[in-house]
Amino acid sequence: MRRLLIAGLMLFGFTTVAQQYQNQGKFEQLDYILRSPNVYRTASGAPGHMYWQQRADYKIDVTLDEVKNQIKGSETITYTNNSPDDLTYLWVQLDQNMRAKNSQSYTSDESTVPDRATEGTIDAMMGYPDYDGGHKIQKLVDSQGKAMNYTINYTMMRIDLEKPLKAGESISFSIDWYYNINDRARMGGRGGYDYFDEDGNTVYTITQWFPRMAVYNDFEGWQNKQFLGSGEFALPFGDYEVNITVPADHIVASTGELQNADEILTAAQKERWEKSKTSELPVLIVNKKEAEKAEKSKASGTKTWKYKAENVRDFAFGSSRKFIWDAMGVDIEGRTVMAMSYYPKEAWGLWDKYSTRVVAHTLKVYSRMSIPYPYPVAISVEAANGMEYPMICFNYGRPAPDGTYSARTKYGMIGVIIHEVGHNFFPMIVNSDERQWTWMDEGLNSFLQFIAEQEWEPNYPSRRGPAGNIVSYMKGDKTNIRPIMTNSENVIQFGNNAYGKPATALNILRETVMGRDLFDKAFKTYSERWAFKHPTPTDFFRTMEDASAVDLDWFWRGWFYSTDHVDIAIENVQWYKLDSKNPDVENKLKKEKRDSEAYHVTPDKNREEGVVTVVEKHPELKDFYNNWDEYDVTDSDKKAYKTFRASLSAKEKELIDGGYNFYEIKFENKGGLVMPIILKMSYTDGSSETVHVPAEIWRKHENEVSKVFITKKEVAQFQIDPKRETADVDEENNYWPPRSIPNRFELYQRRESTPRGQSPADNEMSRANRK
Repeated sequence: MRRLLIAGLMLFGFTTVAQQYQNQGKFEQLDYILRSPNVYRTASGAPGHMYWQQRADYKIDVTLDEVKNQIKGSETITYTNNSPDDLTYLWVQLDQNMRAKNSQSYTSDESTVPDRATEGTIDAMMGYPDYDGGHKIQKLVDSQGKAMNYTINYTMMRIDLEKPLKAGESISFSIDWYYNINDRARMGGRGGYDYFDEDGNTVYTITQWFPRMAVYNDFEGWQNKQFLGSGEFALPFGDYEVNITVPADHIVASTGELQNADEILTAAQKERWEKSKTSELPVLIVNKKEAEKAEKSKASGTKTWKYKAENVRDFAFGSSRKFIWDAMGVDIEGRTVMAMSYYPKEAWGLWDKYSTRVVAHTLKVYSRMSIPYPYPVAISVEAANGMEYPMICFNYGRPAPDGTYSARTKYGMIGVIIHEVGHNFFPMIVNSDERQWTWMDEGLNSFLQFIAEQEWEPNYPSRRGPAGNIVSYMKGDKTNIRPIMTNSENVIQFGNNAYGKPATALNILRETVMGRDLFDKAFKTYSERWAFKHPTPTDFFRTMEDASAVDLDWFWRGWFYSTDHVDIAIENVQWYKLDSKNPDVENKLKKEKRDSEAYHVTPDKNREEGVVTVVEKHPELKDFYNNWDEYDVTDSDKKAYKTFRASLSAKEKELIDGGYNFYEIKFENKGGLVMPIILKMSYTDGSSETVHVPAEIWRKHENEVSKVFITKKEVAQFQIDPKRETADVDEENNYWPPRSIPNRFELYQRRESTPRGQSPADNEMSRANRK
């Protein structure tokens, strides 16, 4: 009975909170939704005076087996407990287990039988039965070599400790393991291998490759949610020493700084490397001719590349004999950061021209908007996908075989490089929990990506950021949409929800709601406060308000906690002018109005039929009223007007004589998401002006408001959101007088697909060359 009572109380409490949230006005504060401030996280959104976070340092030896397509490694983890808690067990992430035979990713994914299926489609439905994926743990021992007890729960491994790890203590343990690398072209994935049939070589992108410590924090304890594929990685910071053994003729791109360049690089490569540090243009460290030679020769034996990385939350690398490598130094507030790119010859023509320059541009823009880039290198690797790790990222963009490329390929490549390099800042430095809140890294990063794109070239065709680009999603079927504040594995329409909508929201916040000065200061404050720490959405929301003095709870509530959309309509316009009391003016207007309203069709029809009225037949029936008009101006009217004018102040006379027009406009909030009202008034003389009404106008009446606009000029047309700033989903109801906007449709043409990241052979450039 007691259990039933408790369950009933819990259900009642949840229902009450849910109803309270639904019944809350759009301008009510979010205090009861946000986490309570404490000694770890303050009410201002800053880390508290007792903030702490854990640390994990790694020493790893790893070997890449090109024959077996296998990774084999041995690592030692030193884990430091900076929390005030005693820990009786540790959690380690085994992310490769999402590809294990018993993977929940395969069993929990929905699937349907299509009308037409390829071998690959069926292969995916079956969970790739011929592929043996997942981490294979060979040994787990403590610092004394003693076996430790562990339990693997899909993508998480619990290590049970013989005695509690107390606050301030550290523990070291070692793991030996291996896994079979996935064919990314066949199976997808953030990492894997890309095999080139033409020359029999492979490009490896090695990611989520080693057992990694999970995060233990002050607000949820262990972050041990399973990795199902969408929600990415929450990781603690630490130092890495990694020895990477690969075929002798491979070039390795990696997180960290190369420690044994003298052993690995040729004299010519070292000379080029030194030159690149001060060059204003990328310098080829390994040129195209050298890479093509390596493709054909395939040297025997192995080499070990040694890397160190300080204060990073993860580690990744790429390896191939196909790599061309270029680099240039970038000045970031007096420090030289090396921007570098690695790519196969198949990407030549795009990557040699753009990649490293885009890396350098991204570092400068993001450093200005957040914090100065703190690491020594930033690397872009061509790998026909897009994924990010500290100091290194993997991107796509290959020309067609004839060297031409489409505009979509070019701008897609530039955009993805900006995006993935930008992830160095969010979440590799400002270290949010991607497993829980994807938008905190993808959304914030997509927003800064938009800024960097617009500073790359005028009118850059940005995919995400402009308000108009999110309209089709926002006005879609609400059963297929989730709030931004949704766990990553439960998100529907991942790209729109976690990337596009938050990027648009922040752009609107910057350009339309707060203004650039206030927004940029607040955003930079958030970045500085939480660099190399673990922020939550509450910390972000509070900091943005704390550093700007702008109450934004209505904005977070609408954009992040709801699925409402923006649709503000002009419901009605009433036009008024001040009564001048001048009978010569006012009586004439009144007479015209009366005659207009009194008109009806019968007298006209009578005249057409020749009907003669009685009074027309007998004029003697006319009297005073047949010639009298109530609006005729009399001497007494003129006298009264003269007396009235004498009583007016100078200001009152100016108001009356100024010819002011008073327009009372009724606005309707049809979409539910309150926003500022941006109103353009186009005048009859051809001029125009735009006024901004803050969103707070809706605070008392959320569905319908009225506002009076006073102008000396006569308005020919009113238009809401003329520059498409607010993501208003219905532009037809933005006009008064109403205006119809034609929609367009096009014929569907079936086109052959090309591999991801590669330009189609038939593109704008190739067609121009054929003329």
